[in-house]
Amino acid sequence: MSEKVCAVVVTFNRKNLLRRCLRAVLGQTRAPDKVLVVNNASTDGTHEVLAKEFPQVEVLNLPKNIGGAGGFYEGIKWAYERGFEWIWAMDDDGMPYRDNLQNLMNTSVDLMMRGSLVISSTDATEEKLAFKMLSEGGKEISTHSEARSQAGTQGVIFGWVTLYNGVLIQRKLVERIGLPLKDLFIWGDELEYFWRAKNAGVPLGTVVKARFLHPPTRQKRITIKLGHLRLTLPYSEDETRMFLIIRNSTLLYMRHLGVSKWVLKVVLYMLIFPRKIHLITRGIIEGVKMAKGELSDWRAKGESRRDVGRPE
Repeated sequence: MSEKVCAVVVTFNRKNLLRRCLRAVLGQTRAPDKVLVVNNASTDGTHEVLAKEFPQVEVLNLPKNIGGAGGFYEGIKWAYERGFEWIWAMDDDGMPYRDNLQNLMNTSVDLMMRGSLVISSTDATEEKLAFKMLSEGGKEISTHSEARSQAGTQGVIFGWVTLYNGVLIQRKLVERIGLPLKDLFIWGDELEYFWRAKNAGVPLGTVVKARFLHPPTRQKRITIKLGHLRLTLPYSEDETRMFLIIRNSTLLYMRHLGVSKWVLKVVLYMLIFPRKIHLITRGIIEGVKMAKGELSDWRAKGESRRDVGRPE
């Protein structure tokens, strides 16, 4: 069977970060067989930069910004339809270490979804992780040292992957669970795809030797402890983003994580953000519709700014 790899990089108005990302992708010790950039209708000269500086890269120019979720849907679909066995997916603000792809490909463990260890790009010691992880035993992992300890002799943290930060996806995973859910636009689309794979019993894990640099999360959140229960409530001051957090979380909990957990969080959201009750309610209604397979028409009611696709 072919082991050909297509790198998929989704970008939106970050041409300088995209340059850095592409140089790292093209400089791999095991080069990808094809590099596809999904240009989410950027207006900052991205198209011109790609044409002039990276003529060897395939570009999929989208007519409008459909968010990270739509970008990865289109990119993974493009690579899958062209027969690639592996799809190496990342955002434009990340940067793989030079041996990232080689380490992902060479792992001795048979995994359909192979995650990179995502190191914080703001930590000069390269010790702190950009995003916390959980081991299969439920232990929180926040440093490189903890990750190495949890990985053991096989070098893999089983049961956890941080999408889309240099994640390697096998085509048979797409055959099994489908493509990412494009209508989520931004926020939670990576969690939805991860939990869909995990709940389907797909073998997945993080390859600790495959390192990837990314800025630490800037998502605002409130953490509440209720006895032994610890709840995290992500939020945003921007109404469109806040709506998408609520809508997409509703779908995520209904389909994958359990409605009862979400009901408790909804009560807390309404108590903490009383001025946003109408927005929260609308987000829940639209999320329920999406969970049932209906299309959410949030753009007709929410804002239509072109910069809403920027991750927070």
